[in-house]
Amino acid sequence: MFRRNNIPVCAALLALAPALLHAQAASPDLRNSFQVRLPAESPVTVVSADWGQSNAAARGGAMQVELHSTLVLKNSSPRRIRAVSLLVLAQEVTPGGKGSVTVPSLDVAPGESFPIRIDLRLMRPLAPVGGALVEVGLDGVLFEDLTFYGPNRLNTRRAMLAWEMEARRDRKALLAALESGGEAGLRGALLAAVARAGAQPRMPMQVARALPATNVEGERSVQFAFLKVPESPVELLSGEARMAQMEARAPRIELRNGSRRPIKFVELGWLARDTEGREYVAGTLPAEIDLSPGQQSTIRKDNALRFSRPVSALTAYPAVVEFADGEMWVPPSVAWQDAKLAQSLPVSGELARLAGLYRLKGLQAVVQQLRSMR
Repeated sequence: MFRRNNIPVCAALLALAPALLHAQAASPDLRNSFQVRLPAESPVTVVSADWGQSNAAARGGAMQVELHSTLVLKNSSPRRIRAVSLLVLAQEVTPGGKGSVTVPSLDVAPGESFPIRIDLRLMRPLAPVGGALVEVGLDGVLFEDLTFYGPNRLNTRRAMLAWEMEARRDRKALLAALESGGEAGLRGALLAAVARAGAQPRMPMQVARALPATNVEGERSVQFAFLKVPESPVELLSGEARMAQMEARAPRIELRNGSRRPIKFVELGWLARDTEGREYVAGTLPAEIDLSPGQQSTIRKDNALRFSRPVSALTAYPAVVEFADGEMWVPPSVAWQDAKLAQSLPVSGELARLAGLYRLKGLQAVVQQLRSMR
């Protein structure tokens, strides 16, 4: 565990003029006030922490902390680790005072060490409030058997479990391609993933609070289109939003639980079509629900979905579903056998990672990972 060892110096620096604070921000004493705090029973321990060019500088009435660090952690548990999430905290209540770093697609055996890179910009009050400038803590660890450890303050369990299920799905599909078509079959599957990713342009979507508006110029009601994903436990029935240029306000979607299990969370994927007819991957929108088997419900969001260019139409599809018992559903491999779905559903992070590994280190590096991470 890393401990603060010169608080009087740190406090004095913060009390000086902003110019002096900036000049001294990268000093060893200030860097020593960055801390890693892990619980005694943590399944990972700190091997080393290099704070690199981390620094702090006054920005108006607040202090901006630039955190650039490589942490080396060790798996101190008896199980293999698949994902880790860290909570990085400068100030709990200050806007921009906390962030997170989540690393999926790991395969860390007991006793092995692994690096995590942190590059974040955080804000905190300029006046001294006690404690370290920044504390790094553990939010969660996902193990090979899909069990989870951690406070889960950022609800990272849900995201890490969904990513791991997508990764297992895609590794299984690539192994099937290898077993049925040999190295040529695997190479073809990887190149197809690269081509699919290149053919899926992205349009950033920002979810923001919608401002009250009664007469927005050019605003119109737009009905959503839906993609029907095989084996989805939810069926999207209808939906609409108020559309004006680059913003869709107050989206509403009616859905039905078509499974035999209660559902508590749905994440919808979004595709946006611009005024020239081109379709873009736009992001996802999460929704906490309480949906019994066979029951219908309506997701209503008092948000505005803001895009980077004018949008003429929106398409939604179920991307992640969490059941009441904590189990997750993600689209199955069979979905990519449908031409429309294969064109529209985004390439997973794991598939993109393995395609990148193929480009950098060749096919045998991919084969080795697929066989070691069955």
